[in-house]
Amino acid sequence: METIRIINFIITAIFAVCYSYQFIYVPVSLWWQHREKKTAKNSSAADNELCKRNLKRYAVLICARNEEAVIGDLIDSINNQTYQGSVTTFVMADNCTDNTYDVALGHGAAAYMRSSRKFVGKGYALEALLKEIREDYPLGFDGYFVFDADNVLAPDYIEEMHKCHLEGNEVITSYRNSKNYGDNWISSGYSLWFLRETMYLNYARNKIGSSAAISGTGFFFSDSVLKDIGGWPFHLLTEDIEFTINRVCKGRRIAFCRSAVFYDEQPTSLKQSFTQRMRWARGYIQVFKHYGKELMSETFHGNFAAFDMAMNIMPAFLLTAISITCNLLYGVIGAIAGGDITIALWSMFETIFNACSLLFVLGGITLITEWKNIHAGAARKIFSVFSFPLFMLTYIPIAFTALFVNPGWKPIKHKATTSALMTEIRHAEPSEKIS
Repeated sequence: METIRIINFIITAIFAVCYSYQFIYVPVSLWWQHREKKTAKNSSAADNELCKRNLKRYAVLICARNEEAVIGDLIDSINNQTYQGSVTTFVMADNCTDNTYDVALGHGAAAYMRSSRKFVGKGYALEALLKEIREDYPLGFDGYFVFDADNVLAPDYIEEMHKCHLEGNEVITSYRNSKNYGDNWISSGYSLWFLRETMYLNYARNKIGSSAAISGTGFFFSDSVLKDIGGWPFHLLTEDIEFTINRVCKGRRIAFCRSAVFYDEQPTSLKQSFTQRMRWARGYIQVFKHYGKELMSETFHGNFAAFDMAMNIMPAFLLTAISITCNLLYGVIGAIAGGDITIALWSMFETIFNACSLLFVLGGITLITEWKNIHAGAARKIFSVFSFPLFMLTYIPIAFTALFVNPGWKPIKHKATTSALMTEIRHAEPSEKIS
């Protein structure tokens, strides 16, 4: 049984080397949050006047597949922004069989349709939408926002992102909150993870001058970035991570704007959750296959953000899964041989317990600091901390399956935003959204 101890020690050592730096993000984030609370002030009249004198022409890009139930709420939230500059909303109804196109037109968006069984996925839809915009709007725009159809924006979202853009940031991601945290343990698991990613990864990265990572939706890129990348050549299953890696490997920095808040809808079905996360896991594998060598090269040349992103696409759950599998196999072999399997079983239990304990602590810290920003009852919030480790551990079979199965791109069914939540979002004060 000495062999299994050595295997577990090696895996633990690899985990420590790969991820111990992320633990430093927690005190960094907490310290900066405390500092900002002490020095927080409303934007001065001079700052607001500067923003008004430097208004930009922005485009909003939405790729939607059968999203007639939710896309109207998103477009309405865009139309009701406090930003006083020009904002044009574009929708690509991608392989739709419902009324997404008509709903988008009815809410004032410029809409296009696309149908392709060969080139399926958000990356291809974005590329097609940008091509249509180039042809119909030759003057172009100063910058582009990307959202998913189920998103809803806080009223000052674009205004806050505009201020961040004026500070010289060419790519910006934002604060991702949830529309349906309280639905069940699956939606709260997603939501708590994204809040943790927002405040204890991207926020901390931003404060130390490193690059944030784009996570699917709620981000901005300038026209100069669009020209630099030449359209939208990102077609892997996780085109957001692919775009992030492209920027980082070119030495560019992705900024994070905490005061720009949007709300996302999370799956509530375990089947849909497995399908979606398996696509993400498979996408991470694709990205590392395509960009791993470049990331490693940048890392060895002192690019910390490249190392950070490499670790971001090499999930800790894979190491945990390998550890559990090795212990399980060693136990089975020991049992067949008539040996003592106690050490193997205890080691496997210890691995799972340590992982759950760490996730419980991370989830608990996130819940406490973001408590006021979570739209759910107190009981659901508290319960979510205990169910969070279970939700995250379901990544283990997902990560293994993704090694052998390509799930492709499949739409997630969404439901309309409740009117009560929409009213709460519209009337929330900025201080309430980032407290």
